[in-house]
Amino acid sequence: MIFGFLKSPALSPRLHRLRETDLLNTLTPLELKIVDGLMHERRYLAGEIIFDEGEEGQALYLVTAGHVQISRTVNGAPEMLTELSPGAFFGDLALLDNSPRNAQARAWDNCELAVFFRADFMGLMETDAVIGYKISLALARHIAAMLREAMNPERPLVGAL
Repeated sequence: MIFGFLKSPALSPRLHRLRETDLLNTLTPLELKIVDGLMHERRYLAGEIIFDEGEEGQALYLVTAGHVQISRTVNGAPEMLTELSPGAFFGDLALLDNSPRNAQARAWDNCELAVFFRADFMGLMETDAVIGYKISLALARHIAAMLREAMNPERPLVGAL
């Protein structure tokens, strides 16, 4: 093929999983590879704490395999808020500020997570504004959806982390 270099690069199984998230589904294959190069893969055993309520938020997590349980202490007792499956992401406010986590994240079963640190995201915003814009817009849409849901009196609030 004469113009083979113009063809989009093939996506690995990991890139396919990342692309299935609402956070990264607008990225081109090349943009996705750039972001993937900034992410760190972490594995957690069932029951292992990913982060605790009150810790400084430094990263966003994408669930690529397994399940994650999000819980919060209410009146001194743990209360499960939600269970996240592959394709979900959490800790999104950590990309925007360093505020403390408002819930605990724990591996429900053995899981794999792609971790996107705030410092890497800020560097990406400076070096590739288009990718930064796409991710920021996806974050804004996600946070707006959570606010709309929180304003619905018939549904309990599941806050951002």
